Amino acid sequence: MNKEELEIRKKSPVQIRNKKASFEYFFVETYTAGIVLTGTEIKSIRLGKASLVDAYCQIINGEMWVLGMSISPYFYGSYSNHEMRRDRKLLLTKREIHKLQEASKQVGFTIIPVLIFIDKNGRAKVDIVLAKGKKVYDKRQTMKEKEDRREMDRARKIY
Repeated sequence: MNKEELEIRKKSPVQIRNKKASFEYFFVETYTAGIVLTGTEIKSIRLGKASLVDAYCQIINGEMWVLGMSISPYFYGSYSNHEMRRDRKLLLTKREIHKLQEASKQVGFTIIPVLIFIDKNGRAKVDIVLAKGKKVYDKRQTMKEKEDRREMDRARKIY
């Protein structure tokens, strides 16, 4: 990921995050994928009406799919409104899909979406991560580090 891509993510008006993912998993590798949307789904995403809470990715017949992602129906949509929870195809190269497939076969590894954003051309993109599940003691360590950071920030504000 280069500086230009990071700037695009920071400037994106829409950033829908899976906040729970960083607590539950160690991130190993990050990929950016396009997403195939239908009808009014892009309008709902631009309004920030999407959720990645229970979403995960799966490779089916050599294609990457995101399952469990929720995009609320567009308020002004009519009969052509989309289904809220449906499987959506992700656009990755065959090389990336093969690499993710091999890595996810290992015990403890999974593929999860962590961020939806709009790129400079107005298209919805999804950041997916090859992740390894954390153990209970790892989660405790993460909570302790987070609490220590808060304490240090509080101490800086006082002085």
